[in-house]
Amino acid sequence: MTWQLRRAKADDVQAIMTLETRIFVNDAWSADAMAHDVVSPDCYYLVAFPPGRPDRIEAYAGLLAPAGAHEGDIQTIAVSEQARGHGLGRTLMLSLITEARKRGVREVFLEVRADNPPAQELYRRLGFEELGIRRGYYQPDNVDAIVMRLHVPDPEMMMTPAESAPEATE
Repeated sequence: MTWQLRRAKADDVQAIMTLETRIFVNDAWSADAMAHDVVSPDCYYLVAFPPGRPDRIEAYAGLLAPAGAHEGDIQTIAVSEQARGHGLGRTLMLSLITEARKRGVREVFLEVRADNPPAQELYRRLGFEELGIRRGYYQPDNVDAIVMRLHVPDPEMMMTPAESAPEATE
């Protein structure tokens, strides 16, 4: 499969929320919270879509990394059911990590559902380590969150998304 990535904008929030509420049924973000983060200068959100179809968002991901902060947080990442299994989640994560490094972030944190082994494995392969558990973090399902951290690698130690997972191939 082939996708293009671009920075998310306010006009994308409706499409992002369509995916958000379909994928994260019980613990989806509110449209207001998503709209705030998508346009915040402290955040960096990307959307992925098939070439020539910028209106058909298949995935999105967001990073919170305020200027001057040495810590960042992967706020969210979601890939539509039909786009999974082709490296798109990895490409989005590598793009967020690259942006975090550009912003001077030295550590990136995230929470992942304890009942989502595929996501946990992706994060481990990217170098994230488990720090602990937040019991009952995801409500109303009462699912634990695994807290993970990545020490952001120096540029020469990290492949860019283009080097590791070209957008135009799969």
